[in-house]
Amino acid sequence: MQSIIPAVTAVAGYVPDDVLTNFDLEKMVDTSDEWIRTRTGIIERRILKGEKKGTSVMASEVLKQLLEKRNMQPEELDALIIATVTPDYIFPTTANITAYNAGAVNAFAYDMLAACSGFLYALETGANYISSGKYKNVAVIGADKMSAIVDYTDRNTCILFGDAAAGVLLEPSTNGMGIKDAILRSDGSGQEHLYMKGGGSVNPSSHKTVDDHMHYIYQDGKTVFKFAVTKMADVAYEIMEKNNLKSDDIAYLIPHQANKRIIDATANRMGLGPEKVTVNIDRYGNTTAATIPLCLWEWEKKFKKGDNLILAAFGGGFTWGAVYLQWAYDGH
Repeated sequence: MQSIIPAVTAVAGYVPDDVLTNFDLEKMVDTSDEWIRTRTGIIERRILKGEKKGTSVMASEVLKQLLEKRNMQPEELDALIIATVTPDYIFPTTANITAYNAGAVNAFAYDMLAACSGFLYALETGANYISSGKYKNVAVIGADKMSAIVDYTDRNTCILFGDAAAGVLLEPSTNGMGIKDAILRSDGSGQEHLYMKGGGSVNPSSHKTVDDHMHYIYQDGKTVFKFAVTKMADVAYEIMEKNNLKSDDIAYLIPHQANKRIIDATANRMGLGPEKVTVNIDRYGNTTAATIPLCLWEWEKKFKKGDNLILAAFGGGFTWGAVYLQWAYDGH
């Protein structure tokens, strides 16, 4: 029996209208546009504003776009996976809310939490649902409202993050092209270097956890950078070697947008020039689980059927991974 190859058949994205620039941050904390740009590559980021607006607001727009692009009725959707570290609530899941908002009443939906690697984890999971033959379509979305957990008095973290959502629709391939391979890794020893200290079962929400700023991102920047610059580059090169791909075979690297220096190190390890690397960190910052699908959305028109893409990420936890994706349609 011939195996079923899961293919990306549609891409969609959403970014909020409000822009937070480096010059805005200069007025909030002791930093400068020049310092931020030279160390991270970020110039501005988008912020979701408005009362009672959570991650599902952005994710719902993405899901509606995906269905519209494929001329699918919402009731036809089989499953929805949302990768996020900023759910609307602990429960119900943001995926449940998003499916409801889009009218996907027959889909089972759940969230996946793997920090900045979350989209790759969710993509591999969704791909396996398609490969099983049981499901005909699965939507996979990366969405995060990072502004909800950023301390805008902490100059080490507030310069990095933005809000966005983007995702893909997976269906069985009709031409043999699609998701070919994935390598996913994790290392729990990294837990203390990048995490949110309060709000979980170890430190339940209390007056003290709020007073101690424990509900914001904490990051040991130097340690995280050291791990990320090595692990993300290594796993991207590993998946190339595993699939006998040379630099000339790769159309694009689609890297997680955390830091321009990490992106450059990954491209160099793979032997790729800047023309083969998708970068939008300058305009959106680190949108966590949304960065990779956001690049797919922005570069979709440049992709050609048969293009070999390598998706690579590193996130808190630590988590990291790479996916080898053969693009299944000409961008439009």
